[in-house]
Amino acid sequence: MPITPFLNGQKFDAETRRVLGVAFELVCVALRIGDSDDHVKQYIASQIIELASDGERHPDVLCERALKLIRGGRIVATGAAPMAKVPINGPKHWRERAEGSRSLADQEE
Repeated sequence: MPITPFLNGQKFDAETRRVLGVAFELVCVALRIGDSDDHVKQYIASQIIELASDGERHPDVLCERALKLIRGGRIVATGAAPMAKVPINGPKHWRERAEGSRSLADQEE
């Protein structure tokens, strides 16, 4: 499905239109939009166009970043340090929960 109807008069060279079209199709497939309303497709296209206006020209990167935006994620600029992850399901977390459970069981005896 081409992105051309959703460019809203914005001018891009042929290669950029091709890249935008590939990214658009990747996002549409990933979201399984099928024959959704044109408003949905316009929103997807606008996210991809916005990302491309920042200079990105790799369809996989455009797709990944557009999906993050659409799904409400946060995009970290290239070269920025990633946010630290909190391991809520790490071994220490489960060990503390298990110790807490033992303490409660010991109190009941």
